[in-house]
Amino acid sequence: MPHVTGYFKSWKFHFLSLLLLLGCGGGGSDERKIVIWHQTRPDEQAVLQAQIARYKKLHPDVTIVELFKETETLRSAYVISTIAGQGPDLVYGPSDPVGIYEATKSIKPLEHLFPASYLAEFDSSSLLWYKGHLYQIADKFGNHLALLYNKKYIRKPPVNDLELIALSKSIQDNYGYTAGRPNVYGLAWNYIEPFFFIPFYTGFGGWVFEEDGVTPSLDNHAMVKALHFIRGLRDTEKIVPNEADYEIADALFKDGKAAMLINGDWSWAGYAQRGIDLGIAPLPMIMETGLWCAPMTSPKGYSVNINLSGEKLDLVLDLLKFCLSEESQLETVRALGTAPTRTALYSHPEILANENLQNSLLQIKRGRLMPVVSELRAVWDAMRPGYQAVMGRAKTPEQAAKEMQALAVRKIREMNE
Repeated sequence: MPHVTGYFKSWKFHFLSLLLLLGCGGGGSDERKIVIWHQTRPDEQAVLQAQIARYKKLHPDVTIVELFKETETLRSAYVISTIAGQGPDLVYGPSDPVGIYEATKSIKPLEHLFPASYLAEFDSSSLLWYKGHLYQIADKFGNHLALLYNKKYIRKPPVNDLELIALSKSIQDNYGYTAGRPNVYGLAWNYIEPFFFIPFYTGFGGWVFEEDGVTPSLDNHAMVKALHFIRGLRDTEKIVPNEADYEIADALFKDGKAAMLINGDWSWAGYAQRGIDLGIAPLPMIMETGLWCAPMTSPKGYSVNINLSGEKLDLVLDLLKFCLSEESQLETVRALGTAPTRTALYSHPEILANENLQNSLLQIKRGRLMPVVSELRAVWDAMRPGYQAVMGRAKTPEQAAKEMQALAVRKIREMNE
């Protein structure tokens, strides 16, 4: 397993290994007890707990324990616990850790555990196949960015980048300026983080990997153009704040001081609960290229512990089917506004009538699946310093693109040593 060597070298991993060997993790051996590890948000966790409660009413002899763990802790603890023959029965989360789980042989291939007719009931993008095996079945699509807008300011969202700029300037002029700053910004988003940069990179024709799926692709014309474009939104067009991390952008939108926001589906329910008349639209087209800004998408779902077999495996699969059922997914849609993965629900009246959900589904269709290879972590780490240097005016886009590529290649090489 040479390409995950760097992962095992982390001090967190060794620390968690020690804890687990001392008995601080794992799901136990009770045949009627099911343990689920997840890293869901509180609102998602509440839905999961409601589904578990329904299942337990039908199966009062079954004990189900769900445990939240932070993303890095979950990955590390899950791998080492399964290697030790323990760990949770189900692990739930986005698709990106699957590459690590497959490399460490910690999750079970699922294609032979479910009939083909059952799997055919799901959108194909929700079935995560990797290296010829099915390793995750998702109950929701998401983790994707879209354009959010406050209907107090906007009734018709922009379709392309030129409209985005013109509309933002119009709003800012209408609501005036104080000390040279707009009272209401046209647009805000976490523009210092590479994940939020990806839609513009794809809009100019770029992608993080070459066609082989593991070679970084960062030093190119699309990267340079996208970096110039985003810096220009701030410095030339002046439609975004001079500084904006996630918290700043989030606060501006919540306080009505930004008319539009780029953010992920994890945030949408909170804005609606805040009382914002929220609209959701796909990210705009870049007119220069004719390409839609395509965010990374990531189904969120369940994988099964490699160590399960026999009656315990049958019980876990029964719970899994319950959590993946149309009833459970519709409950999730109602509570969270996320996109379901069962194709039969796409024609459900509630979903057809939900304009925001329809636009979310359109955004997912225009997005690109987040790679599950471990090399992606090296790419993120390589992009961040150069990207932030561009936004900090310390480097040109051309310099940053070259440095990103060189750093990504070096980090991947070190990972494989």
